[in-house]
Amino acid sequence: MIKVGIITASDKGFQGKRKDESSEVIKRMIEKIGGRVEAYAILPDEKELLQEKLIDFCDRLGLDLVLTTGGTGFSPRDVTPEATQAVVERLVPGISEAMRRESMKKTPRAMLTRGISGIRGRTLIVNLPGSPKAVQECLEVILPAIPHGVEVLRGEVEECALVKPEQK
Repeated sequence: MIKVGIITASDKGFQGKRKDESSEVIKRMIEKIGGRVEAYAILPDEKELLQEKLIDFCDRLGLDLVLTTGGTGFSPRDVTPEATQAVVERLVPGISEAMRRESMKKTPRAMLTRGISGIRGRTLIVNLPGSPKAVQECLEVILPAIPHGVEVLRGEVEECALVKPEQK
């Protein structure tokens, strides 16, 4: 089982003016890889609050995967990547690159997302866009690789190379 946390960055969602539909998409899709949401927070677009919650989910709760949604655009209030950058120890650019590459096939606006991915301790953090449609499209791209990444972070896998049956 993969222990998952979701953090939604949304001023309007935090104020109760907008329903958080993106987290519902995440909850539904994460079950496909054996994930279980163990922590959830909806916060305003405030860098310090986002940083504190990321650290809490990683260090205190020991979650395997933290998915953020929202706050990755160009608005002056969009600070999720900066909050994530401040708390991760190692970047994982391939995850965000894969999401942008596949999203670009659907809309040129995908290049405008600033989301990042990284590791804090034994937790993988991935910034997802804020719209439910974009969240679903991005998760479809990355979910097949997430379980292996989590296993490596946990120290459960020593050999990462794929071995073809004829090589055994």
